[in-house]
Amino acid sequence: MLPVFNRRGSLPNIVDDFFGKDLLSTFFDDYQTGISVPAVNIIEGRDNFRIEVAAPGLDKNDFEIDVKDNVLLITCRKERKEETNDEKIMRREFSYGAFSRSFTLPNTVETDKISAKHKDGVLNITIPKKEAAKEKPPKKIDIN
Repeated sequence: MLPVFNRRGSLPNIVDDFFGKDLLSTFFDDYQTGISVPAVNIIEGRDNFRIEVAAPGLDKNDFEIDVKDNVLLITCRKERKEETNDEKIMRREFSYGAFSRSFTLPNTVETDKISAKHKDGVLNITIPKKEAAKEKPPKKIDIN
């Protein structure tokens, strides 16, 4: 039987098998930078699409949202500084974190009318559909 390699090219271990990903390296990456790739919800409504990005601890100024060639790109950069001053000790800790997520948009959306709001740790992006793509109510056809 051939050995199965995980995404890093090494033999899988019991932690990877149990958790389904490299838990330890992700934990340490998140701990050091204080930021990880957030989970998203994508919702299709009758008139628009909505993307909800879980962003606890992030401010709206940490985000940039761009659209180019029907690709929506969400980027985030966070800098965290902590200082402790004492008569004998001065300690300064920096950490930087960044992520980006991209989404290919369908041709049926109005890219010029995309809007975003940040509230209570969630970034909400609304992507309106073009009029022709909106769901229309069923049309009744009379029988003669």
